[in-house]
Amino acid sequence: MYYYRYENTEVSCCYKYLMFSYNIIFWLAGAAFIAIGFWAWSEKGVLLDLTQVTRLHGFDPVWLVLLVGAVTFTLGFAGCVGALRENICLLRFFSSMIGFIFFLELTAAVLALVFQDPLRNWISDFFIVNVKGYRDDIDLQNLIDSLQRVNHCCGANSPDDWNQNVYFNCSMTNQSRERCGVPFSCCISDPADTVVNTQCGYDIRASGSVARQNVIYLKGCVAALEEWLPRNIYIVAGVFIVISLLQMVGIFLARNLISDIEKVKFNY
Repeated sequence: MYYYRYENTEVSCCYKYLMFSYNIIFWLAGAAFIAIGFWAWSEKGVLLDLTQVTRLHGFDPVWLVLLVGAVTFTLGFAGCVGALRENICLLRFFSSMIGFIFFLELTAAVLALVFQDPLRNWISDFFIVNVKGYRDDIDLQNLIDSLQRVNHCCGANSPDDWNQNVYFNCSMTNQSRERCGVPFSCCISDPADTVVNTQCGYDIRASGSVARQNVIYLKGCVAALEEWLPRNIYIVAGVFIVISLLQMVGIFLARNLISDIEKVKFNY
């Protein structure tokens, strides 16, 4: 008498629905980022006049929101649909893109360590370019104000960097009331103040250095960033490790799901 053993090879439901659950969060988050980006543009009137995008002299933070949203949405879509439909092409696309992003992160970290001086100069130049466009875009303005207020800094290297802005420069032809001043976010804040004094930086760069140091921050934001990084190196490293682990989990789930699907197809 002969005994036959039948093997039922099937795709693991555990990997399948873990992969779906893992990606549905990123899919929804990506859609939310895209919606926020277009809402921000609609509030600024960009959607009614697309030429405003090219007229902006500095960096529009909405571009970053839309880029993150588009990448997150695409990867989340590929992971969710690939898992539910057991589509090998979508799953391979997902795992390849996650691996590529991880490689870019490692490369950026290594380059930042090796080329510290060029990176410092690039950040300084980038900040000054955006100082010039400070009044051109409300999102850019809020971003610079937040950076200066949180880090207790002013300008890229010093408060005099605000001379690059058409509204704050000290030239005699400048008729702006903000002439020879700095934004309010450069001012040394008093915890007792309940109302923000938006005029605290007026004419401050026309006064002496003693008067400046009592009213505004004299440290540049590039130097403040260099001081902030060593103090928070464990937080930065922890965030990088968590992101890397999430990426590795995504690749692990995708590769195991692909392996199960290929085994099922082979048996058929």
